[in-house]
Amino acid sequence: MTVGDRHTPSTPRALTDPLLNHGVGFTEAEREALGLTGRLPAAVLTLDQQAERAYRQLQAQGTDLSKNVYLEQLHDRNEILYFKVLKDHLPELLPVVYDPTVGEAIEQYSHEYRQPRGVFLSIARPDDMEKAFATLELGPQDVDLIVCSDAEQILGIGDWGVGGIRISVGKLAVYTAAAGIDPSRVVAVSLDVGTDRESLLKDPLYLGNRFPRVRGAEYDAFIDKYLRTASSLFPDALLHFEDFGPGNARRILEKYRERYRIFNDDVQGTGAIALAAVLAAVKVSGVPMRDQRLVVFGSGTAGVGIADQLRDAMVRDGASKQKATAQIWLVDKQGLLTSDMTDLRDFQRPYARDPGEVADWAADGNGIRLLDTVRRAKPTILLGTSTVPGAFTQDVIETMAADTERPIILPLSNPTSRIEAMPADVIAWTKGKALVATGIPVDPLEYGGVTYRFGQANNALLYPGLGLGTVVANASRVTDGMLLAAAEAVAAQVDLSQPGAALLPPVDDLWESSAATATAVVRAAVGDGVAGNRPSDPARAVRERMWQPRYRSKEGAAA
Repeated sequence: MTVGDRHTPSTPRALTDPLLNHGVGFTEAEREALGLTGRLPAAVLTLDQQAERAYRQLQAQGTDLSKNVYLEQLHDRNEILYFKVLKDHLPELLPVVYDPTVGEAIEQYSHEYRQPRGVFLSIARPDDMEKAFATLELGPQDVDLIVCSDAEQILGIGDWGVGGIRISVGKLAVYTAAAGIDPSRVVAVSLDVGTDRESLLKDPLYLGNRFPRVRGAEYDAFIDKYLRTASSLFPDALLHFEDFGPGNARRILEKYRERYRIFNDDVQGTGAIALAAVLAAVKVSGVPMRDQRLVVFGSGTAGVGIADQLRDAMVRDGASKQKATAQIWLVDKQGLLTSDMTDLRDFQRPYARDPGEVADWAADGNGIRLLDTVRRAKPTILLGTSTVPGAFTQDVIETMAADTERPIILPLSNPTSRIEAMPADVIAWTKGKALVATGIPVDPLEYGGVTYRFGQANNALLYPGLGLGTVVANASRVTDGMLLAAAEAVAAQVDLSQPGAALLPPVDDLWESSAATATAVVRAAVGDGVAGNRPSDPARAVRERMWQPRYRSKEGAAA
C-alpha cells in the first residue's frame, strides 16, 4: 500500500485477522512461517502473560464504558486473548460487556464506531440478505448460533436502531465466555428496519437507516425472509432473537417456533430463570407448584412470558390448564386486567379476569390496583417486571404475608432505580419470612440473626447452557421440555439447607453452571424427540464441545 510517497508491504493476515492474531504470543517458528519476521518485538509471551497485561490495562480505564470500549478494541485485535480475559474475570466483566454498560455503548454506537462486527441487513434492501451472509464465507455446517436484534426495545433504553448490533455482539460474547460456544461459529446480525428515535434520525453521524421504523406487512415479510434465508444457509444454527419490541417478540416466537430452531431470551429465557427461582422457593415453602397463586405486576412480554412458564409448571405438577390459568392475575398500567378491556394484547387475554368475578373488588379511576388484587387474590408468588420503583409497598407486602406463611416475592425490574422493592425492606416487612430473588445484584443482609442472600435472576445463568445444549443435541427446535430442564438444572445448583439461602446460584462459575445446564438440555432434547444428535454420554459430549481460549499452533500455516 502507499502512505504518502512511501511504499510498505501489506500487513500479514495473521496480524489483522482477530481469529488468527496471537500478537507477541507467536513463537519464533510461527513468525518465520507466517512472514512476521521483524514485525513484532523480540519477546514471546504466553497467553497467560498477555492476559495479565491486558487485564492491567483494562483496570486502568476510568469508567465501565471505557472498559467496554477497551475490550471491544481487544476483541477486534485478538479474539482468543479477549475471551481469555473475559472468561477469567467473567463475574466482574459481565456487567461491562453486557447489561448495564452495553446500553451506554449502544447509545454512543454511531459516534464511537470503529469497525464493523457482524452482518447488517437492511429492510430497504431485503434481496441482499443471501449476498450479505455469503461475505462471511461460511458453509452450511459452519455456524452454530446467530443472534439478531431489530433493537426496538434495547434493555431499559428503548429503540436505538442500528446500534443494537452491540446487543447481538455482547450476547454472543457471553455465550462463548460462559458456555464455550466457538466464536468462529457464531454470527451477530442487525435487522435494520429504521428507528423512531428522533435524535437518531436527526443525527448526521447516525449509521443506520434514516427513516421511521417500518411495521406491518413489510416488516413481517422481512422477518420471514430472514428466517428462511438464515435457516437455509445455516441449517444447524440456533436463531436467537433479542430485544424485539413487545408487539413483535412474542408474536414472532409463537408464529415460527415450531418451524425453526429459534429462541427468544426476553420471553423464554426470562421466564425460565424466574421459574428456576420459583422451583427453588417451592422446595422451601412446601406448597406444591400446582397450588401456587401468582400475581404479576407489569404484564408485558417478559411478565406474561414468566406467567406462561409458571402456569405450565403448575400443569406438569398436576393442575389442569384451566385451573392453573385461573391461579394467575395480571396487573398493568390499567390495573387488574379484565376481559372487557379494549387495549389488551393477544398474549394477555388468556389471563384476563371475567369482570363479574371481580365486580365487588375495590377500584378507583385507574382500575383495580395492585394492593386490592393482592388482598383478594391471596397470592403465594408476587412477581414484578414493571420498572415502577417502590411499587411493592409495605402495605402490599404485609397484606401478602398475612395470608402466606412463606411468600415468594420476586422484584425483577432493573436497574436499581426501577426495582419494585428492595430486599432489605421485604425481609423486614415480612419478619424474615419472604423468599426473595431480584433482577439486580444485592449484598447479603443480616436480619434476626440470619444472613439472607439474594439470587439475581440473571438470564446469563441460563441461556448460555441452553444454547450449548441445543447445539450439542442438534435439536430441531427449542421445546418447553428443554426450557424446563434448563430451569431445573439452574435451581439444582443452590443449597437450600441453610436459612436465608439464595434461590439462584451466583454467576461466580458460569462455565461449570452452563455445562450442567447444557447436559440437562441435551437429555431433554433426546427425550422430546427433537435431537439430531443423541450422545450416549451427554455430559462428556457437552465438555468436548466447549471451546477454550488458547492458542493453536500456526507453524507451517500460510500468512
